[in-house]
Amino acid sequence: MEYVKLGNTGLDVSKICLGCMSFGDATKWIHSWVLDEPETRKIIKKALDLGVNFFDTANVYSLGTSEEFLGRALKDYASRDEIVIATKISGAMHKGPNGEGLSRKAILTEVEACLNRLGVDYIDLLYIHRWDYNTPIEETMQALNDVVRNGKVHYLGASSMYAWQFQKAQYTAKRNGWTTFSVMQGHYNLLYREEEREMNPLCKDMGVALVPYSPLAAGRLTRNWDSSSKRFKEDTVAQYKYDSTKDVDQLIVERVATIAEKYGITKSQVSVAWLWAKGVCSPVVGITKEKYLDDFVDAINVKLSKEDIDYLEELYIPHKIVGHN
Repeated sequence: MEYVKLGNTGLDVSKICLGCMSFGDATKWIHSWVLDEPETRKIIKKALDLGVNFFDTANVYSLGTSEEFLGRALKDYASRDEIVIATKISGAMHKGPNGEGLSRKAILTEVEACLNRLGVDYIDLLYIHRWDYNTPIEETMQALNDVVRNGKVHYLGASSMYAWQFQKAQYTAKRNGWTTFSVMQGHYNLLYREEEREMNPLCKDMGVALVPYSPLAAGRLTRNWDSSSKRFKEDTVAQYKYDSTKDVDQLIVERVATIAEKYGITKSQVSVAWLWAKGVCSPVVGITKEKYLDDFVDAINVKLSKEDIDYLEELYIPHKIVGHN
């Protein structure tokens, strides 16, 4: 495993971040394909054995059970001083008033709840899980600064928003002497490259780390186009994101396969190596089988040429913005 600094911070993270949306109680969220705790523990243990020290979850993932599974496994298998735990807040955790969003009340309540579910004293990296259109950004940024100042959170990140929103949040924090965001977790892969227009250049200019989710486009970049899986059939969120452009996407996936064959590697390795070549710090990889971790770790040794990158990118067409809700 290789480790890199998280943007302009001094924090060391593995070049692969294990995404934990695939873990949790399937009865408690929209995804029916998530793994139970015994299967979750196998994957987390394998990741740790391979040198992964960066783990990403969220309060809404299976209504907190992803955090619970992750926290218990890391307590049993890892040293807290070496691992980096990221979680997210904003999504609805209960019905009724104040069950979601980024108000001061919601932030302070959910940070405490995340700490309890994870079984830790602090969260290394706390993301706001999308923009809150119903709360002034000043209220959000001040509350986030407070949880950093009291030691319950060490670093801040944001996930999937418009560049003007991210710029506004950063400006608000700097103007008031509050903690700024160090990380952006956007939707970015070979099939969805809209972040290249504004967000990625903005983050590069600010020294903000890119830690994108869905680096394999929910598996579409890796499997044969006609194959299927439980997740492929039941993941309605991924269907919404990708099905409208599947004809063009299929041609890009075929090019990924061509490059993979050229170097004798896998399509997932090509896809992740492309992200690193584009300046990504640590892509968030979500898996449901242990064996896929070996693929991702081995991808560290893959170096794509400029010609390879141009070939992979040539057929891309503009996509409808998804994720900035």
